Amino acid sequence: MAMATAHTSAKAPARWQDFVLLLKPRVMSLVVFTGLTGLVCAGHAIHPFLAAVAILCIAVGAGASASLNMWYDADIDAKMRRTRARPVPAGRVQGADALTLGVVLSMFSVMLMGMALNWLAAGLLAFTIFFYAVVYTVWLKRWTAQNIVIGGLAGALPPVIGWAAATGTVPLNAWLLCAIIFMWTPPHFWSLSLYTSEDYEKAGVPMMPVVAGAASTRRQILIYSLLFTPLCLAPAFTGLGGAIYLAVAALGGLVFLLLAVKLVRSHAGEGRGLRNDDGLYDVRAGAKDARNLFAFSILYLTLLFATLLGEHLLRLKPLELLR
Repeated sequence: MAMATAHTSAKAPARWQDFVLLLKPRVMSLVVFTGLTGLVCAGHAIHPFLAAVAILCIAVGAGASASLNMWYDADIDAKMRRTRARPVPAGRVQGADALTLGVVLSMFSVMLMGMALNWLAAGLLAFTIFFYAVVYTVWLKRWTAQNIVIGGLAGALPPVIGWAAATGTVPLNAWLLCAIIFMWTPPHFWSLSLYTSEDYEKAGVPMMPVVAGAASTRRQILIYSLLFTPLCLAPAFTGLGGAIYLAVAALGGLVFLLLAVKLVRSHAGEGRGLRNDDGLYDVRAGAKDARNLFAFSILYLTLLFATLLGEHLLRLKPLELLR
């Protein structure tokens, strides 16, 4: 099994900030946000304390997955500019400590969710942690160019977990939120990989630009974008979203498609030296179309879920266009 064997001895005593970084707080914030949206959109009365516990469990579970991912991926993280400063490959945290933290937090989050809320939500949380830490990290990431397509399920499940925590059920609208994130993942991550492909090639990770080339990746981004943007309109037809949501989804989806079309017509991902430094957004001219879609994809998904969250908190009437 390929795992972190190098850098197992810390160069200096780890700081508490290093253990926070193991939890990938930026990724955790998106997970918490989408999980909260699912919990609120469920429309079921739940005690504020229990709601807070549910969100805590989702956050801790996400952090546990991240810690396990950083433990296992320390060898390839050390080879990539974007990840080489992470605590384990940089030698600030021992691999065994990252593993222990991930296992302990996994058990804590799942057991607390089950005892405080319900075991359906706990089971979904346990599955999400397992899927990200084992199915994606151990198997898919190093084996297939479809790694983030299939592995995207882990990042798409938090709203379903939040919904299940509130109601003990997972209806169609819960899975619709999951489907939106799932279909968003390929254009989002492949746009990033177009201008970080040198890192993935150096680390031996079979990301789509490395395996199929930049042109094929750009075409696949467009295909997924054509599937993703109409799906974002669906909540307005199922009683989940209202008029404001429909307007945000339609306008943002149009911009998303225009950026995807511009990307497919560009030469993004071709050539060498696509980035100026270690920053995610500081790229050379040839990679700007990929950078622009990557950046807007984050904004668009955030706006979609923020609008749904706001409509439900304000109790605005949904459109229910199919009813």
